[in-house]
Amino acid sequence: MTRLKLLLVHNRYQQAGGEDAVVRAEQTLLHERGHQVAVLEADNTEISGALGQLKTGVGAIYSWRGKRRVAVELARFHPDVMHVHNFFPLFSPSIYSAAREAGVAVVQTLHNYRLACPNALFFRDGHVCEDCLGVAFPLPGVIHACYRGSRLATAPVAMMLAVHRAMGTWREGVNAYIALTEFSRQKLVASGLPADRMFVKPNFVHPAPPVGNGEGGYALFVGRVSEQKGVRTLLAAWKQLAAEVPLKIVGDGPLANLVKSAADNTPAIEWLGQVSHERVVELMQRAALLIFPSMSYEGFPMSVVEAFAVGLPVVASNLGAMSALVQHRQTGLHFRPGDVDDLVTQVRWARSHPAEIQEIRRAARREFEAKYTADRNYDMLLNIYRTTMQRARA
Repeated sequence: MTRLKLLLVHNRYQQAGGEDAVVRAEQTLLHERGHQVAVLEADNTEISGALGQLKTGVGAIYSWRGKRRVAVELARFHPDVMHVHNFFPLFSPSIYSAAREAGVAVVQTLHNYRLACPNALFFRDGHVCEDCLGVAFPLPGVIHACYRGSRLATAPVAMMLAVHRAMGTWREGVNAYIALTEFSRQKLVASGLPADRMFVKPNFVHPAPPVGNGEGGYALFVGRVSEQKGVRTLLAAWKQLAAEVPLKIVGDGPLANLVKSAADNTPAIEWLGQVSHERVVELMQRAALLIFPSMSYEGFPMSVVEAFAVGLPVVASNLGAMSALVQHRQTGLHFRPGDVDDLVTQVRWARSHPAEIQEIRRAARREFEAKYTADRNYDMLLNIYRTTMQRARA
């Protein structure tokens, strides 16, 4: 098999997240399989002060510095494919031009909805919002200050989307897009991205952890403790469930004080804060259920697939990516987004149907083995690269 030279490009956020882990996982996987892999990264910690933020906002539309950085690396490394994970805000879409000028095929993974929504989430004021979906200029996002709660900060993001839509950048600058679920693919195509260049490839877990047995008997939440993640719904549900099942919460975020208060006043709730990934896996192996009450569409929640890997049933909002990933009473349970009583009902069903839950545990692991292993993901990724290179040559 021909070994490829691959350049991964990624703009890291100030707070490390799932995207960073995915970049590392794909880099490691490709390297293990014998490909030459280089990684070019920018980091948002480079942004400092009001002047730095202003320059970054303007540069997010078209960064000559970002383009030069990529052009220099392309000339040095001569990759077959440039695989972009995140260009925002320090690289900008200008890097597509650098690749085109160098004759290098471009693959763009869409970890979120950045090319369709100023805040990349389709979420504002506690609910799903699609006001900017498919519009030429995302004015609603500016009006509602959707990026960082600031109209001034949102304006350049909206301008970036509008300018590059008008220039045809999203169609001409990228040879292939990777959506993480069929749901996100449909939303992104509805936003105007080319359907014929949109592949669906999920993330993966490697190495596969041992299956757990749920002996701890507790429910588990893993994620950012924020409005978007449905933390208020979770805590409200445990006002009813506290006497029936313990709850462990892993994560930090803007609702940390609310979570701390709930843990201080409810012995059944334990807030662990940020813990290592190894500790998360251990907690999942011993948990009875993973609760995933997100109020937004999500991109590809890694905690759900990590739960499948250890055979942990997931109780998830029947919304967006969760609807696609979790099958009701097969690999987990669905409840209506934001519906506290329905969440309580599903948890109680799980507790009163131990035989069915054991089968769900086995089915969750089978789902992981069928769709989310490194081997399966590698085959999909290599097919995308080869197809992209053929299209680029044509």
